[in-house]
Amino acid sequence: MHELLENLADQSGGLDARSEWPGRQFEMLAHEGVLGWVIPHEFGGSSISERELLAGYVKLAEACLTTTFVLTQRNGACQRIAASQNDWLKSALLPPLARGELFATVGISHLTTSRQHLRSPAVQVVEETDGFRFSGDVPWVTGAAHADYLVTGGTLSDGRQVLAAITAKLPGVTIGSPARLLALSASHTSPVRLENVLIEKKLLVAGPVEQVMRQGASSTGSLGTSALATGLSRAALRHLSSEAAARPDLSPIIEPLADECRSLETALSQATDRSAAAADPALSPEAIRTRANSLALRSTQALLAASKGAGFVAGHFAERAVREAMFFLVWSCPQPVVTAALRELAGLGTC
Repeated sequence: MHELLENLADQSGGLDARSEWPGRQFEMLAHEGVLGWVIPHEFGGSSISERELLAGYVKLAEACLTTTFVLTQRNGACQRIAASQNDWLKSALLPPLARGELFATVGISHLTTSRQHLRSPAVQVVEETDGFRFSGDVPWVTGAAHADYLVTGGTLSDGRQVLAAITAKLPGVTIGSPARLLALSASHTSPVRLENVLIEKKLLVAGPVEQVMRQGASSTGSLGTSALATGLSRAALRHLSSEAAARPDLSPIIEPLADECRSLETALSQATDRSAAAADPALSPEAIRTRANSLALRSTQALLAASKGAGFVAGHFAERAVREAMFFLVWSCPQPVVTAALRELAGLGTC
């Protein structure tokens, strides 16, 4: 694992500079067994615990946030498939996914946080005798152009929803150009257009059912996002410590940030105990996400300030880290977390 983390860190700057898809990085993840983390043993995976998964995300994100973000989207697809009642689908897809022979990703933001204000569903589904026909737009799909399968969903006329593993090469599937993002452009996140795409019932992941995203899948949810923000903070603090080696005046700045980061890692671990989390509001996903977002923003900007002009040059880690921290303000960010961030930025404190 140590060698993997070193290699990921060494190559992370190049990925960002060239907006290069992390294909080689995923080969390394496959070699180290990382791609089996969320896949059950019977399908060739290691099925690690949620606590272990979050700790792994923190370490991987510290090394390379882009690769780890793509991994979370791939893992989201695997977790949805693994939680499915469709035994054929699990047997067909999970073993090659565990070996890294297939790549799957998710396009579910339109069912959770994105485009929920629209009156008509972003993706409409019609049930037919031989399957389900999908039409509409999936706005954010990481690695769409590299995917063998896209796990996405839509809504039927009666309000029920379905999730399916859509073969990316099917007629009617149009993958747009990757967006040029403030950071993480190497994730090759694209919109996907579905035009009368017929999905066989054997590729159904879940549904038809109301609120399909609440059905069954074992996922770290917001905690996974917080783990990635924590990993970025750890990377920023590591670089800040390097600056402090020759500048003792930085120690009073680093110490409270480092203490906060350690406390956040402890909270992430404790939050996987559902009974403890239910009894302590500070361990709620929203509370931890608020803390993780804030720390990522402050630790990366502290690094930039300490790095002075050198950190403002494109390609410097501080410059990249500041951009990457901004991602957590918009990635699957619940409204209470957005509100907390806005209040902090306005100097209003917490609610």
